[in-house]
Amino acid sequence: MDRNTIIAVILCVIVITVGMAYQQTLLSTEINESETVTEVVENVPVPSLASASFTPVGSDGDTSTFNVSSSSLDITFDPKGGTIESIYDKKNDVNLILSEEGDNNAFMLYWGKDKLSPIDDVFDYTVESKAVQGKNDSITQVAFTRSYKEETTGTEFVIEKKFAIPENDEYMIQMAVSVYTKDGSPIPINIDSQMYTLSVGSQVGPEFQSLNGNYDYRRVYYKLAEKNSRKTVNSGNFTSQDQMGWAGVVGKYFAFLLIPETQNVVSYTEAVQTSGETLSQKNTIYMSRTASGDSKTTDVYSFYCGPQLSTTLGIYDNAKDNIFGLSNHNLKKALDVSWLSWLEKILKVLLEMFYFIIPNYGVAIILLTILTKLILIPLSKKGTESTAKMSALQPKLQEIQTKYKDDPEAQNAAMAKLYKEEGINPMGSCLPMLIQFPIFIGLYGLLNKDFSLRGAMFIPGWITDLSVPETIFTLPFNIPFIGADIHLLPIIYTASMIFSMKITQSATSGQAGSKGMTWFMTYGMSILFFFILYNAPSGLLVYWTMSNLLAILQQVYTNKKTVAGYKKEIEEKDAAKAQKKAAAKKRNKK
Repeated sequence: MDRNTIIAVILCVIVITVGMAYQQTLLSTEINESETVTEVVENVPVPSLASASFTPVGSDGDTSTFNVSSSSLDITFDPKGGTIESIYDKKNDVNLILSEEGDNNAFMLYWGKDKLSPIDDVFDYTVESKAVQGKNDSITQVAFTRSYKEETTGTEFVIEKKFAIPENDEYMIQMAVSVYTKDGSPIPINIDSQMYTLSVGSQVGPEFQSLNGNYDYRRVYYKLAEKNSRKTVNSGNFTSQDQMGWAGVVGKYFAFLLIPETQNVVSYTEAVQTSGETLSQKNTIYMSRTASGDSKTTDVYSFYCGPQLSTTLGIYDNAKDNIFGLSNHNLKKALDVSWLSWLEKILKVLLEMFYFIIPNYGVAIILLTILTKLILIPLSKKGTESTAKMSALQPKLQEIQTKYKDDPEAQNAAMAKLYKEEGINPMGSCLPMLIQFPIFIGLYGLLNKDFSLRGAMFIPGWITDLSVPETIFTLPFNIPFIGADIHLLPIIYTASMIFSMKITQSATSGQAGSKGMTWFMTYGMSILFFFILYNAPSGLLVYWTMSNLLAILQQVYTNKKTVAGYKKEIEEKDAAKAQKKAAAKKRNKK
């Protein structure tokens, strides 16, 4: 196998690796129905306690969980702690907040900053629908209240949590946490300068048992209030005393983002990643609220829990586009985009165009692959022509290698002279491939994470979801590096890659190169790609396999036409040179 082919394959490996790496980077006491409460509370410190004792006042009310539905979400509330047990995305048929037995519910409050002291008493609650002033929409308001007494001073106070759920198709929910005393005295909650800590978690859906970091992931992102860029927490754990714009957990298709709307009261933000028994990875975001010497405080938090889509995240940059009148939240910073996002958008438009013609995303991927192949023909043609010329020239190159086998400098000089005489650029087959790489990477990024492919069927009974690996059957045991699920597409892809390599070798059969290297490039690289792409989304494998098949057709044509043509051209040139040389010799004799 020639050097250029080896370089080309190695560059393909780089494309896959780069693609994968690129894949690795809540309302006032009465919720204002037209705008978000952002009042800055003036803190007048009261004595800080290392610990305190708070006793619920009155008897427990109804402890049964209940549901509230909107156009997009079905939310299960729990009076215990006035919390949310689950959030179900009806449009996308997925649970967005998951927990296991023993976990605290989402939106649990804790005394001070002590995660071992949840405020999990039973709250009284009311549920009512309210029209939003200035909007043609309504919200469902769920209000939880519970009275407490601080044992040392006997001061009674109330904790109130109000949730506002849009009844339209928005995925943003707001929660207002109000704390106030009944006699107007200062709020007696000051544990190491903190009043309470809000927690959200545990697992962002859909449910998973393992993550490979390339084809599915959960990452912790946050954006500081005074910064325009987001930060990625690779370990899943971080603590910060900076003012947050938002913090959250982002998956491949869904995101959970917590936004403190009341500024300058959240003094501490923390993300904790743990593992569980039934949930392999859990991420919880904590925000701690500073203590206040006022008799009443109200803090507002917004939380987005829904698809990781520009269309659903972007509406919170303009107040008129969303029910709460939120603006300038820059939630689209949570999207995983690359420097080739502009190219992915173009490819996305083409994919949707083909889907409009034939409403099957598998077919649309195939048509998009064919189109990109046709667009790249001028570049790929130059590459195959260069390879063909090199192949046709191999007999002469071998003569030079034999003649100057003990003199590398003379060998290189003779080869350079031959290339110049024949008008060949030794790197001619590699440069066109380098130019094509952005399209390959753009297609990889699009087909690896495009939301439209989630749940999209290609072939009934086989490829039923292009966003995940297809499975033909499951073994009762695990195979090392593969697992129990047997996928057919990676096998087809590997076979097409081996055949493509062998077809290429038939065009370069006379070229120098060790048999060991040839075997590795044909079988070793193909096997390596088999394991790399074994758990890849079906849509991505459909693209790579179709690309291989088109490359095979192109190479077969090249082998039959181009290589033979260049060999004939060289033979004719050599014959003409020999004839000219003989005629000159004959003239000299005369």
